[in-house]
Amino acid sequence: MDRIRTLFVSRQGAWRGYLTRTRVIVFALTLIAIGLALGGLDPTPSEHERYSEPLALELPPRLLDPAAETQATEVATAMGAISMPASLQSTSVEQAAWEAVSVRSGQTLGEIFREQDFSLSLMNELLALNEDTQRLVAIRPGDRFEFQRHADGRLARMRFAIDDDAYLVVQNGPDGLRADRLERQVYRERHEAQGRIESSLFLAAKAAGLSDNMTMELANIFGWDIDFVFDIRAGDRFFIIYEKVYRDGEYLRDGNILAATFVNQGERYRALRFEQNGLGEYYTPEGRPMRKAFLRAPLNFARISSNFNPKRFHPVLKRVKPHRGIDYAAPVGTPVYAAGNGRVTRSGYDKYNGHHVFIQHSESIVTKYLHFTRRAVKKNQTVKQGEVIGYLGGTGMVTAPHLHYEFVVNGVHRNPRTVPLPEAKPLTGQELASFQANVAGLQNQLGRLESASLYASRE
Repeated sequence: MDRIRTLFVSRQGAWRGYLTRTRVIVFALTLIAIGLALGGLDPTPSEHERYSEPLALELPPRLLDPAAETQATEVATAMGAISMPASLQSTSVEQAAWEAVSVRSGQTLGEIFREQDFSLSLMNELLALNEDTQRLVAIRPGDRFEFQRHADGRLARMRFAIDDDAYLVVQNGPDGLRADRLERQVYRERHEAQGRIESSLFLAAKAAGLSDNMTMELANIFGWDIDFVFDIRAGDRFFIIYEKVYRDGEYLRDGNILAATFVNQGERYRALRFEQNGLGEYYTPEGRPMRKAFLRAPLNFARISSNFNPKRFHPVLKRVKPHRGIDYAAPVGTPVYAAGNGRVTRSGYDKYNGHHVFIQHSESIVTKYLHFTRRAVKKNQTVKQGEVIGYLGGTGMVTAPHLHYEFVVNGVHRNPRTVPLPEAKPLTGQELASFQANVAGLQNQLGRLESASLYASRE
């Protein structure tokens, strides 16, 4: 009985092998027939030509599913005459995953290429393609590169976001490297926010859904009229219309503040954004620039540790010595800005003032900044309002880190907090008419937002 069973299994295996070989041969002959029908093979070769070399059949990858690809490989092996093209043995470039690389502090493009096993000669060829690729020599920490590879590991594509609106895409094909801009879908949505200050502007803004950067921008807009260190009170309110920027359907960042109202100690200030020649500035509803010739304070959100006082008792010298400026206490390294446009007349160090900078703004006005931990400008350098000139520190004769700031008019020290600041020129004529037409809708929207808030508070 065992012998019969063994014989049966043996014949069954032989039969299966016969069927398998038959299927393989039929499948191969079918492929050859398809090739002849499609004109892929010459229908009238000589007998010598017909069998002198193996026959290579290439099918587009999209026509092969994994099972068919496996079956085709088996046929090639069985026939010994059908070679599988490399394009079918690996994932195509289009289907290859993007490998993301974030730039580390101090890292260069050359180091990134070496880590990815790409040659430096390839990098140099890439950098020489056009102006966009040349910008890659100035990469910064946090920048992001994405790579796709050929089956053998060579670079196939590289992608880099050169700005919010476009990718730089470099392709490495049979004809060499090619760089193109790939535009991205970017759009802006208008949003509203409002808040009431109880303890600090930052907490009120966060409760209103504003980012820290947006809060800083709000303070910068009104910083010529309101000292956000000294003037803010509980009960102050703000109303804001701003943009959010989206890219490829996802939130990217905050955009510009389009219009805003700030109510400080019962006084209402309103700012409206108006663009000319690609530059945006903020104006009052009457067309007068929010930007004054001088900042009221040369740094953001510091604490006044000592006011302007002609009869102050000096804490180090232990005697009465006029304090001819204002001391702002803030963390070491806090940026300090030029209060107005001007020329640096002094940038140096001494044992009393520490690192210090003096700026001449006109024939009559000089501002002075003392006790920096580090200076960022040199003597005779021209600076613009808001430009960083140094970083707060504790050098010189001080008891704690702070900025000492002086405002001198015609050789006389004036209180920086109360000295009248020169006004900038208002819009006139056609510019004023264009401004009023441009911001009319924003004015109405801002008015509705304020009215709704007032009605809600009364309710």
